[in-house]
Amino acid sequence: MEQTASSGGAYGVQVLIAGRQKHWRDDVAAQIRRAGYATTTVDCGVDAMTVLALGLPVDVLVTDLGLTGELGCVKLALEARALRPDLRIVFASDVPHATVEATGLDTGELYVVEAERTDAVAITVREALGTRA
Repeated sequence: MEQTASSGGAYGVQVLIAGRQKHWRDDVAAQIRRAGYATTTVDCGVDAMTVLALGLPVDVLVTDLGLTGELGCVKLALEARALRPDLRIVFASDVPHATVEATGLDTGELYVVEAERTDAVAITVREALGTRA
């Protein structure tokens, strides 16, 4: 687990990033930090759930839609939502929105973004935070 804090900004917002590829995690974390948010990165769904289960502060979960393994992206989202109903979830991938709809998740509270665009993930995280009650 790699944790980084961003100096100044975004009122202590914490973003948990889950993705298998280090390069992808680093790129997404850099976007998030440039927006002024703190990040914690993990390389699997099990580690992401551990962070959430330990009660560490997390405002938004960003997961690679291609995350596989024992706790892949869809199962991670379902488990995370069961544990923390108010958690915002962002799927960062170039997979079309229809693919997420087929997972059975409530897409009204999920955000899908193409991670390849510069700062697209950070913008989507900001939008997700803006919808919090």
